[in-house]
Amino acid sequence: MELGTAIERAAVEDLYFAYAAAIDDDLERWPDFFLPDAVYRVIARENYDRGFPIATILAEGHGMMRDRVTAILQTMVYLPRTVRHAITNVRILASEGPRARVTANFAVYESYPADASRLLVVGRYVDAVERDGGALRFAEKTCIYDGNLVLGSLIYPL
Repeated sequence: MELGTAIERAAVEDLYFAYAAAIDDDLERWPDFFLPDAVYRVIARENYDRGFPIATILAEGHGMMRDRVTAILQTMVYLPRTVRHAITNVRILASEGPRARVTANFAVYESYPADASRLLVVGRYVDAVERDGGALRFAEKTCIYDGNLVLGSLIYPL
């Protein structure tokens, strides 16, 4: 990746914004944003900062990601909710061969049919992005949520 070009920066931002749209509106597409052997983890900031590997959510590869999607879609029958992701401050930090190290901030909101919308979780992504053919995909996605408590349940991908 040529990190300094506006085209590559725009392509990386497009990846993040399409990722958020898929999680929010078409969850079955979520695994398609990753390489087949990618690692996805959600971890509390305290654990991340201390180097503790304990993740709240861990998915290694498309199979585990698709299992998570199936579980989410089956549990939504009981208490449907809408989730919206806001992603900001996307920054390409470095290039490591075919990979680029990228960070961004996120905020996730949730809404239930009979309740007010609320902020569910905030944090940052620390990711590795690779070009897969003509498309960018995540090789690693680490979602570091601020604080140690999440209001409600953390079942959706961040």
